[in-house]
Amino acid sequence: MAEKVIRIGIMSREDYKQRTIAIAKGQYVPKSDEPKIWFESLQSMAQVLNNENQRVLQLIMDEHPQSLKELEVLTGRSSSNLSRTLKTMVHFGIVELEKKNRRIVPKVKASDFRVEFGIRRQVQ
Repeated sequence: MAEKVIRIGIMSREDYKQRTIAIAKGQYVPKSDEPKIWFESLQSMAQVLNNENQRVLQLIMDEHPQSLKELEVLTGRSSSNLSRTLKTMVHFGIVELEKKNRRIVPKVKASDFRVEFGIRRQVQ
């Protein structure tokens, strides 16, 4: 797997909403190097990329489990807990769940993360 860096931005929900509207109206064009994934706060990002979830990502990269059941055994996590975590990571583009021979195989799409945020408004 090629290492892929995901750029993460931190922006309040209100600022993100204003940014999205400005983009839709053509008033703002995002730069190619801007984050593609946005969290509302450092805390919300930390919930997704906590130590336990980082361990799951590392196990997927190191052990290459060929099913969610195999990943459950490797992590010791319940299927419902692991499934919820993986769906969240899929939503943020961190993990991909590939269907192979009636099994779901987890793949890590990004191994490195860059976080960007500022305290002044991003979009006027």
